[in-house]
Amino acid sequence: MVNYKNYKVWQRSHDLVLKIYRATEQFPKSEQFGLVSQINRACISIPTNIAEGCGRETQKELVRFLYISSGSAHELDYLILVSKELGFIDSKKLKNF
Repeated sequence: MVNYKNYKVWQRSHDLVLKIYRATEQFPKSEQFGLVSQINRACISIPTNIAEGCGRETQKELVRFLYISSGSAHELDYLILVSKELGFIDSKKLKNF
């Protein structure tokens, strides 16, 4: 078992979660169960899967969870793009992500 907190990728994804959650608080209430929910789930999935993979028995299992985490990062990238185009998130805030 590996300590996931030692990985830079986990540290950065954890910071991203905090920034995303703060940013989505500003979204319209009508998006609370739509876009906000999707964004928060995709975002939290990144460090969560890294942590889960580090707790697995084999390197192969870790790699599998890293792929899942990567997929969530791609999903989040698209959701942020949509949020920007709908005017829910400011371009200046995007630089912080």
